[in-house]
Amino acid sequence: MKAGFLILAALLALTSSSSAFDPSPLQDFCVAINDSKSGVFVNGMFCKDPTRATPNDFFFSVKEGNTSNPLGSKVTPVAVTEIPGLNTLGISLARIDFARKGLNPPHSHPRGTEILIVLEGTLYVGFVTSNPENRLITKVLNKGDVFVFPIGLIHFQLNVGYGNAAAIAGLSSQNPGVTTIANAVFGSDPSISSQVLTKAFQVDKNVVDYLQKQFWWDNN
Repeated sequence: MKAGFLILAALLALTSSSSAFDPSPLQDFCVAINDSKSGVFVNGMFCKDPTRATPNDFFFSVKEGNTSNPLGSKVTPVAVTEIPGLNTLGISLARIDFARKGLNPPHSHPRGTEILIVLEGTLYVGFVTSNPENRLITKVLNKGDVFVFPIGLIHFQLNVGYGNAAAIAGLSSQNPGVTTIANAVFGSDPSISSQVLTKAFQVDKNVVDYLQKQFWWDNN
């Protein structure tokens, strides 16, 4: 009886973990298209006839991002929108460029774990564990160093070197999503009630009003 219960628990654990990520493809590829009349709807996208696939369906050229903004950073995503051939393959990546002291602000990816490799420069990176610990785990990375940000957790990267920096992030979803914390909380449309935010952050309403009036820059 005990052995049967353990087997059932293991099966349930495997089922719950596998359903949390992109489903595995049942064909070589399923190139995404926007034409609903000539495609089959698979995993959120319409797919073209595989015999009509071209090399460009699997190609994208990543350029250095423009960091001349208040954050001093630019994220260039390479997901299914940029490479249609990524559809159903469960992976994507992004290039992140940093000016001196540039910041990729605290954010999370609801559908993907991120693994980051530094191409150049020095980055201070970290993530915060979930409740109740809310423990900050950080590391200073140099060229060639790799760091992992677990799925769904709030994380950030800050350029602490003396020049520009750049990194490549791989993500375990073709469309991992991104929620930038400050933008979501203080820049939502319509705005979150100040009554909610003053109690949540335990600050005066004038502080909340000020933050909600700011322009929250999106570096994506």
